[in-house]
Amino acid sequence: MLEKIKKSFRSASSKNGSYSVGMIALVICMVIVVNLIAGQLPENVKSIDISDNNIYGVSKTSKKVLNKLDKKVTFKIYAEKDSTDTRIKSFIKKYTALSDKLSVTWIDPVLHPAALTKAGVEKDTIVISCKDTGKTKSVSFDDILVSDSYSYYTTGSSSASEFDGEGQFTSAINSVTSEQTEKMYYTTGHGEAAFSDSVTKLFSKNNMTTDEVNLMMTGEIPDDCDLLFMDAPSKDISDDEKTLLLNYLKKGGKVFIILGDPEDETPNLDEVLKEYGMQEADGYIADMQRSYQGNYYYIFPEITATDDLANNLESEMVLMINAHGLTTTDPARDTITTTAFMQTSDNSYVVTEDKQEEGTYTLGVVATEQITSDDSSDSSSSQTSRLTVISSESMINSQITDTYTTLENLDLFMNAVTANFDKTKNIAIKAKSLEVSNNTMQHAGIISILTIFGIPLVILIYGFMRWWKRRKV
Repeated sequence: MLEKIKKSFRSASSKNGSYSVGMIALVICMVIVVNLIAGQLPENVKSIDISDNNIYGVSKTSKKVLNKLDKKVTFKIYAEKDSTDTRIKSFIKKYTALSDKLSVTWIDPVLHPAALTKAGVEKDTIVISCKDTGKTKSVSFDDILVSDSYSYYTTGSSSASEFDGEGQFTSAINSVTSEQTEKMYYTTGHGEAAFSDSVTKLFSKNNMTTDEVNLMMTGEIPDDCDLLFMDAPSKDISDDEKTLLLNYLKKGGKVFIILGDPEDETPNLDEVLKEYGMQEADGYIADMQRSYQGNYYYIFPEITATDDLANNLESEMVLMINAHGLTTTDPARDTITTTAFMQTSDNSYVVTEDKQEEGTYTLGVVATEQITSDDSSDSSSSQTSRLTVISSESMINSQITDTYTTLENLDLFMNAVTANFDKTKNIAIKAKSLEVSNNTMQHAGIISILTIFGIPLVILIYGFMRWWKRRKV
C-alpha cells in the first residue's frame, strides 16, 4: 500500500497537480503583496475617479489652498457613518487625504445625542473648524448633495442634481483659516437686476458679505464698503449719485458696473464711464466670427484677461447674449489706465434699427488709477481706484450659467470681482452636475487601482508561469 502511494506521487498527473497548487499559492502571495503595497499609498493615489462628470475630482484651486495651508483644520462629522451617502463618504476620504493639516472625526448622533446640542448643529452636518483662529463653519449634507427644488415643485419629489463637496469644503477651509472678509454693497433704486442663487453662493464661498444700499436715501457710500456693485440698472443715476461715484473713485474706491437695457438715455452714468476712458456703443453687438451656431447675437468673446483675471480659466468659453459694446477713449486724466479683458473679433458690428457699424468692441474692461493723498508724500500710503465694467447682464444670467454649466462665465466674473481685493483670490468652485451626460457610462464613483492593475497583474503572472512550465517540458 505504501509503495502504491509513493508511485501515485511520482505520476505525471500528481506532478502537474502539485505544480498547479504551487502556482496558485505563488499567485495568491503576489496578490497579497500587491494589496499590502497599494494599501500604503495615499488615498488620492490609490483610487481613481470614474464617476460621471468627475464629481470626485479636486481642482487646482483647491489643491493650491490645501498646499498653502499652515493651520490645522478639523472635520467633525455628526452623522451615522454606515448610512451616509457613499458619494459624500468617498469624497471626504479623498479630499482630506490631500493635506496632513486636515483631520476627520465621525460622531454618531444616535450614540452621542448630546453632541448635537453641544455643537449647536443638526445631524448630517460637518463642522469645519480651526483651533488657531477659533473660527468654525458648518456644512450640511444638503449643501453637498444639492436637490433640484424646481423638480420638487413640479413633480412633488426631488433628487440630488448637483454635488458641491469641493466648493463647500474649500470655501469653509478658506473661511476658518483666513482673517480677511470683504464687504460688498449693491445699489438699488434704478431697476437693477437681482443676483442669481449661483452668484450669491459664489460670493459666500469667497468669504464676501453683501448688503444693499440706496444712494439716493443715504447720500453716501458706507465706510465699510470694499466694493460698490451696480447690476444692470434700467434707469439713469441722478446728478448727486454721479458726483458720489466719481468722488468715491477719486479717493481709491472700487466700483463694479454691469450694463443693462435702460428704458431711456443714461447721460449721468455715461459721464462716469467717459471719465475712465469708456463709451457705450449705440446698439447690440453681432459677431460674424465668434458666434453660437450662426446666431450672431450669441457671442463668444475673445478673452484677453491676464494675471488674476485669467486665474483658472481653461476653455476660455464665455457666452454673452444681446450684449452692448464699449469703445475705449482717452480718460479724463493721464493717471488712469484702461484695459480690456473681453472683446469681440474684428468681424463684428454694432447694430441698430437704422444702421450697423463694423469694428472691434470691448465687452469687459477695467480702469485703474493710483491715488495719493494730497497731504502725504509717502507713496506707500497710496491707493488704487478701480472701475470694472461688463457690457451685458447675460454674463451672469442664470438662464445661461445654469443651463450651460461648462461655460466659464462665472469663473471670469468672480475673477473680476476678487481682483478688486489685494488679499483675496477667487477660490469659489461651482457645484458639479449629477446629470448623466450623453454617451457616457454612469458610475458611482471611485475605483481602486488594485482593481485596475491587480487583476491584470495576476493574469500576467499566471500566464508567465504556464509559459515557463511548457518551456521546461
